[in-house]
Amino acid sequence: MTICGDDLDAWLPRPEIRSRHRRESTADPDALWRAARDVSLDQTRTIGRLVRWRIPGVPAGQSFAGLLSHDPFTVLQEGERWSISGMCGRIWTLARDYPRLDGAQAFADFDEARSVRVLFAHWVQVTGDGRSVLFSEARVQPTDRIATARLRALWLVVGPFERLIGAEPLALTVEHAERRGSADAP
Repeated sequence: MTICGDDLDAWLPRPEIRSRHRRESTADPDALWRAARDVSLDQTRTIGRLVRWRIPGVPAGQSFAGLLSHDPFTVLQEGERWSISGMCGRIWTLARDYPRLDGAQAFADFDEARSVRVLFAHWVQVTGDGRSVLFSEARVQPTDRIATARLRALWLVVGPFERLIGAEPLALTVEHAERRGSADAP
């Protein structure tokens, strides 16, 4: 399966915020996906610190794949070279205000007032010229007007930096995959 917009629309059809990053690589798709699953928070400069600040108790050495598969996140769907995870709550508060989700159906059914549902999707595709492309998409969908207003206020602060912060793990993943690939070459 290759992820497309329709797959993500099935989970969050009307996001208020959508962020998408992509990074091409010369690494084969399986090596790129392995590297994507292995990159850890402490290997990044900014996003790792932000995640650990917003979700206290997450170990510095936690992989992004591990993070997105444990509370407060839940895996919604996954396959050979793709994964979709979600979380819910009030992401604009300083408190850890994220309810525990017991699986994909809990995410789909979540409709708590003044909250959001957040989706994270990652996948690898092969291009026509044999290169691999790593994609990352995040979507945020508020549950009501108050949540929409709070999310927009948060995005005014965070949005200008998102392009830099959100792309950081992808660049690191490609670097690791290509370095491993060249180490394996004769």
